[in-house]
Amino acid sequence: MYKINWFKSVFIFLSYVITAMLVLAIGSLFLVPEFKDVLNNLKGEEMRFSLQLSLITGFISTLLVIVFALPIGYALSRFQFIGKGFVKTMIDLPIAFPELVLGLCLLLLFGKTFVGSICRSMGLDFVFTREGVVMAQFFTAMPYAARIIKSTFDYIDPRLEFVSRSLGYSALENFLNVSIRLAGNGILAATVISFARCIGTFGTVLILAGGTYMETEVLPITLYLNISYGNMGMALTSGIVLVIVSFIAIYIFEKTEARL
Repeated sequence: MYKINWFKSVFIFLSYVITAMLVLAIGSLFLVPEFKDVLNNLKGEEMRFSLQLSLITGFISTLLVIVFALPIGYALSRFQFIGKGFVKTMIDLPIAFPELVLGLCLLLLFGKTFVGSICRSMGLDFVFTREGVVMAQFFTAMPYAARIIKSTFDYIDPRLEFVSRSLGYSALENFLNVSIRLAGNGILAATVISFARCIGTFGTVLILAGGTYMETEVLPITLYLNISYGNMGMALTSGIVLVIVSFIAIYIFEKTEARL
């Protein structure tokens, strides 16, 4: 007689219930607006500006995130140093608190402080500017990339790097030619997730760069502004674009994670 495994069945049932609720919630975003209206909104000047600014700042921010996350992730994985626990906690901290708080912290840092003055003397003003969009996206996505890359290096056998060093490679050559190649899939996953986080960053951008129409207006800001105006068609179109970008990012992440 077939015996039901209640433990397994309940857990799978709960997984199906939550998945179904998410499918219904996300599906409603695609079912409510008419396809013709979505196409017209995508051709609109505001949406084209928002999409273009989101892609440009997203690519720049993602590039900067990976450039900094690689050495940070490697250092946290391979080296022991004073204050390592504090460094790791601080880098992970933005994951835990709201984006609005991170944006407020960055606004205070790059405002009328010596850090802000130094940046402005170098021609970099991050408050209520497009450069601020990049800075906000950078600090929002950095913790995720650093965490993924650290985990990737944790899974790489250090003996492979020792063998490389024994053959005469310097530490930098070993890092560039061996460690990064072995961590290729993890770096790709970190890049995809970082890009999705950059594109979807809202609170940090709103506080640091401002939500200025056709100036610092990235996709989440477009959604926010149009909901405020009552223009639900444009708001729903922004949401659809953000969901599609996120879905592609998660799909690629799952594929690369399977090969880690």
